[in-house]
Amino acid sequence: MIQLPEKGDLRFKETDDYGARVYVVFPHFLKWKTKTISYIWAKQLPKGEHIPNPWLPKNAVMVAVQSGADSLGRWIAEKRNVFDDFKRIFGSEPPQAGAIAIMSDSDNTGGVAEAYYDDIRR
Repeated sequence: MIQLPEKGDLRFKETDDYGARVYVVFPHFLKWKTKTISYIWAKQLPKGEHIPNPWLPKNAVMVAVQSGADSLGRWIAEKRNVFDDFKRIFGSEPPQAGAIAIMSDSDNTGGVAEAYYDDIRR
């Protein structure tokens, strides 16, 4: 991670910007039942904590795997047990993941976000 969006605050739609995010999507044939875990580098949310996404509070959750600016400019490897995270967050066993997406964004605050990603492995 090189730069976090200065005004990013994950609690509100207007400031929903992150330096880095990896989505794991669990599709359902009924779109409104699709669930998502978003692993993020947060600006304020403490590492290890999770909160609902302000856009889809019942079905999308953000998990802070890193937080703040202390480790900016360094490569950091993350390893997650997505199965266990899903059970802990949603209270049931997950369906098969249907997609993984990565992104950095600063569109809501008009700031700057920059991150580099390496291989995502099973």
